[in-house]
Amino acid sequence: MMMIMMMMFSFFLINLINLKFSVMYYQNFVFLVLFIFFIFNNMFFFSLKIISYFFIDYYSFYLILLVLWIISLMFMSMVNLSYLNLYIINILFLMMVLVMTFMSINYFMFYFFFEVSMIPTLILIIGWGFQFERIEAGIYMFMYTLFASLPMVMILLKIYFSFNILNMVIMMNMNLINNMYMYMYLLLAFLIKLPMFFFHLWLPKAHVEAPISGSMILAAIMLKLGSYGVMRMMLIMEEICLIYNYLIMSFSLIGSLYMSLICLKQIDMKMLIAYSSIVHMGLLIVSLMTLNVWGCMGSLIMMISHGLCSSGLFCLVNINYERLKSRSMFLNKGMMNIIPSMSLFWFLMSIFNMASPPSLNLFSEIMMINSILMWSNMFLFNLMMLSFMSVLYMMLFYSSIQHGMLYINLNNFMFINKREYLLLILHLIPLLFLILIM
Repeated sequence: MMMIMMMMFSFFLINLINLKFSVMYYQNFVFLVLFIFFIFNNMFFFSLKIISYFFIDYYSFYLILLVLWIISLMFMSMVNLSYLNLYIINILFLMMVLVMTFMSINYFMFYFFFEVSMIPTLILIIGWGFQFERIEAGIYMFMYTLFASLPMVMILLKIYFSFNILNMVIMMNMNLINNMYMYMYLLLAFLIKLPMFFFHLWLPKAHVEAPISGSMILAAIMLKLGSYGVMRMMLIMEEICLIYNYLIMSFSLIGSLYMSLICLKQIDMKMLIAYSSIVHMGLLIVSLMTLNVWGCMGSLIMMISHGLCSSGLFCLVNINYERLKSRSMFLNKGMMNIIPSMSLFWFLMSIFNMASPPSLNLFSEIMMINSILMWSNMFLFNLMMLSFMSVLYMMLFYSSIQHGMLYINLNNFMFINKREYLLLILHLIPLLFLILIM
């Protein structure tokens, strides 16, 4: 019912906001798919569903909902784009591939769709990016992901030829992997996709050069592919994970602290949000690798909340960039004096990103920190420092943008339109109300 109302509401908004009818048509199509998905998978009484080569469980269900929601918001963010039809086809193809990725029951199919999802994302960055460096950023992203995935293919083929099976549900808890090298190679592709510290160089480059829709899909969905892959892969090698996971956990937590310090030095708003994503993903890796229920549930909630929150922050940065033509925190100052209502959105997104109540992020971090401390109390100081640093850099980020003197050469300023307000509100609504059903 809610999806039907949203479709009717978006038709009503055609006359109010500056969007072409064709774009609204595709947005309504995505809302219709979302509505049908709700009908067949009631989120309050959910059970495992297996159909041929596809299946839906609790984790993939919520991530597919996130894909459909973010894709619909990507249509709303489109304005003044060249080659609009090609752009729409690219986004719809990306949506189909991402849904197939999260529904795949076969590890080889999962790998195939996981890699194919990189192609439309690469087209988004190279085709509709801003500077010439977008080609370098696209190559960085493509090469990092492609070369890390090749060893995983070889290991999957070895498993298939040895056991004649690659079904996720059947292989669960079979512990077929008992070799450290196979363990590392299977996880490497997904740790780069997250990205884990030390494999993160492609992410800030890709975010800086991507258009707004590219940044939204990168932050909200593409990073979650990595965490989803880590979770699925650990199910087939639990015994060896219990032996070697502490190495990745320690390295990831120290890396997150280091990334927090880098966030304090950033002057580019997109770079700061990209590095803060690496910080959150580092905590998510540590939580997933505890292999307990609280850690996995907290990680799932973090995937949803971080996807919505970081996507909303990139939308806010883009709104400023369209008016000031700069992402520098030295030029984006005193915004509270011009548009106080946007200051409210900046404040809400900033405090949600640092896990403040009443956001979904708070519940995810409570569950993740609980699971990590149940695994080992030695991480307590690191977790305290990480929480403190997250608050510090987000508050500095907010105060430096909203307060201070206005840019002296700011002669004119285009005010926020209804489309942009609606885009931000639709990021906030799930963050506030998904708490009731999680």
